[in-house]
Amino acid sequence: MSIVQTKGITKSYDGFMANKNISFQVDEGEIKAIVGENGAGKTTLMNIIYGLLEPDEGEILIRDKPVAFKSPADAIAHGIGMVHQHFKLVPSLTVCENVLLGIEETRNVKLGKKTLKTPFIDYKKETRRVQEIIDKYGFNLSADTRVRNLSVGAQQKVEILKMLYRDVDIIILDEPTSVLTPQEIRSLFETMRWMKEHGKTILFITHKLKEVMDVSDSVVVIKDGEIVGDMPKAETDEVDIARRMVGRDVLLEVEKSRKKRTEDVLIYEVENLSTVSDRGVEVVKNVSFGVRRGEILGVAGVEGNGQTELLYLLMGLMRATRGRVRFKGKNITNRWPKDIRRLGIGIIPEDRYLHGACKELTIADNIIAGYHNTPELCSWGFLKKKSIEERRDSLIEKFDVRISTKEGLVDSLSGGNTQKLIVAREFHADPDLLIASQPSRGIDVGSIEYMHQSLLDFAARGKAVLLISSELSEVMSLSDRIIVMFRGEIIGELDAAKASREEVGLLMAGIEQKGSASLHG
Repeated sequence: MSIVQTKGITKSYDGFMANKNISFQVDEGEIKAIVGENGAGKTTLMNIIYGLLEPDEGEILIRDKPVAFKSPADAIAHGIGMVHQHFKLVPSLTVCENVLLGIEETRNVKLGKKTLKTPFIDYKKETRRVQEIIDKYGFNLSADTRVRNLSVGAQQKVEILKMLYRDVDIIILDEPTSVLTPQEIRSLFETMRWMKEHGKTILFITHKLKEVMDVSDSVVVIKDGEIVGDMPKAETDEVDIARRMVGRDVLLEVEKSRKKRTEDVLIYEVENLSTVSDRGVEVVKNVSFGVRRGEILGVAGVEGNGQTELLYLLMGLMRATRGRVRFKGKNITNRWPKDIRRLGIGIIPEDRYLHGACKELTIADNIIAGYHNTPELCSWGFLKKKSIEERRDSLIEKFDVRISTKEGLVDSLSGGNTQKLIVAREFHADPDLLIASQPSRGIDVGSIEYMHQSLLDFAARGKAVLLISSELSEVMSLSDRIIVMFRGEIIGELDAAKASREEVGLLMAGIEQKGSASLHG
């Protein structure tokens, strides 16, 4: 039986068609994957189904009855919930308190024949109700545990629990595995299958085609705002899905055809680097590693274990409390970001909008940001408009940045296309060392293929790459060596050619391995 159905959903922005006559249905108790390139229209469609947007044309049916949503509250009232990629939890509150936020029920007191509503919540009763749902779905949580004490995987279960507590039947999961270890991903998929067995229906948005084949029952492929495939999982495979998404054959696994590095000289050295947060907590602790010319050193770890702070130290956005950083033998500890770039270090930052691009500036302004004072682009303090526009046009074409107009602001681009813009800018600068943090986050399978091959080609020319990524498959397929961070420290190092996903996953979870290699290789 169909539980969700869309008929002719169409949505446009200033003449750009984000969704074009989209019609599909989801059966009750089904796990349906929604895939497509950046800008394909997935997010717009899900926002319409969840009540964040209203369609220009078309309708949504829930159990064959037309509905009209003005807000997410309307969607939830009709049994639709959404778990966003970035969690919306309050760390200082308990699991139960996070679940109840916004829908707290207060106690009623009887005075004679009258019933009066009080401002007090019956936490004992509510905690019991929340724990009953936890136990029903086998979440292995305690309702009175504070969220700050939970792992990332457990926090995601709290987000799902918020929807289950609201008694939704349809759950939209937006890129749910992006911050999880391999073990937590397996646990999430077990949870999804368990929810399915209990009658829940799941819409699963992902870029990871292996996950589509692992956990979904069927898959919808969206390209340029239209459905180009809607089929049972048994009738497709990763290659077919990728081809439909991109419109051509895609290499899903990178091939390290380059020769093993021969140089043994460290171009980049980090020794006992440490720093503290604004609260005085040590968030990077005695981190040491080295990167050689022609080498890709991968930094793996679940997000929130010091990788962001390490990146800030290396970018010049935080000050080290001890230790040092050397580049080509020169001490560059605590240097300013502009000085670091001038020395020949390129940076793809973790947060594309915080440190990588400015939404309020044009595409051209962003394509030269950080490099605007080079002789090719600037003379006697004046920017060379023609040269800037030529670079913009060349990089847009080379990196397939999807735009509505070349003169537009970055704010008009999707997140994935903004990421492509940043990657294009940094590769074009041709640095000797590239620090790339989460480089494939939010970009589609075709663009990931191009970017991964670009990183391999970059290293093959004798350049060095420090790759920081929470995508384990990315780290393992691209790196020569892998170091793993846990709670601000390097917990182990592995030869990427010999390492297994299980080994790296255990280290990411804080379980140290015996016999790890020297941190300087």
